[in-house]
Amino acid sequence: MSGAPSSSATLAFQRAMPMTRLLDCGMDFADAQSLFQRTSAGEAWDQVADALAQTQLDRARQAAAAGHRVTATEAQAAALADLLFAQMAFNHDIPRKRALYSQLAMATRQLCEWSEGCMQRVEVPFGPSHLVGWLVRPRAAPARGTVLVFGGQSGWGVAYLPVARALARRGLATLLAEGPGQGETRLNQGIHVDVDMEAAYSQFVSFIASDASLGATGIWGNSVGGLWAARTAAADARIQACCINGSLAAPTLLPFRTFAEQAAAMLGTDDERAIQQNFERMRFRSERDRIACPLLVLHGGADPLVRLEDQQPFLDAAVNPDVTLRVWDDGEHTIYNHAAERTAFVADWFSDRLARS
Repeated sequence: MSGAPSSSATLAFQRAMPMTRLLDCGMDFADAQSLFQRTSAGEAWDQVADALAQTQLDRARQAAAAGHRVTATEAQAAALADLLFAQMAFNHDIPRKRALYSQLAMATRQLCEWSEGCMQRVEVPFGPSHLVGWLVRPRAAPARGTVLVFGGQSGWGVAYLPVARALARRGLATLLAEGPGQGETRLNQGIHVDVDMEAAYSQFVSFIASDASLGATGIWGNSVGGLWAARTAAADARIQACCINGSLAAPTLLPFRTFAEQAAAMLGTDDERAIQQNFERMRFRSERDRIACPLLVLHGGADPLVRLEDQQPFLDAAVNPDVTLRVWDDGEHTIYNHAAERTAFVADWFSDRLARS
């Protein structure tokens, strides 16, 4: 494909969604390579990712019709990753983003139908609305425990399906949460990050606790989601293990357009003063927020958004002597570039702690 120069928008997308992140979230390598090549040649990011998704969805339907359920589910999962990154081209909730996210949700429902009971959609009451999530169970029941997993300002829900599959191989269930300001919880239910975040995530914990087959509960927050995981673990004694991956204890508006636009969409306003005030409201304070369960903090030395000192308050809040800091010196944000090792390390860590619980 011949080379029109990449636009500034395309370069921004490729920085925000590097190859390591695409692969971490389950995109097929050939799709990721095609996405970079075609957008570098001038095609629109969302259109390329959407087209790649349609090809995978067609492949999944054909495989299912032929009775090849494994191939169908693998192709469907690849399509989910394509759609996830297609909608990520838009930070504000414009019709195109909503349409792409609706496609993503429908395709995930189909994957649930093919999962033979191992994956289901979850709606948890919260005020007058609902929090949305996807529960992934291991083949062997009951689960040894369940990990509540979520992201931050982008990359929600099924972005962590590869993580859920790794946990399932260890006998653990996963609740892929779309919390306030995220995914369908924001787009369809109208819940933003101006609510009591700990109360919201504790509703997911209550859902897990209501099902004896799901075992003890762990919580794993990625990026800004790590802040909410830490605050929820400090507030909810039912949480038996907490992992924080690349988060800010004291969030603030960072000097990146994408970050600012995503923060605005999560709160439902472009008012920078309101966004900063809400960040201050959500701030983690180690002298107040004490974490009694085992704690794991992950950090990437090459993370452009989060410094190690930004995560120190989480470590300072640990009451339990079982506290671990794991650093990858060359690690990108949330350790995209060591995804397999990171996921295995954390999955084993949760397996050990939740089995004891």
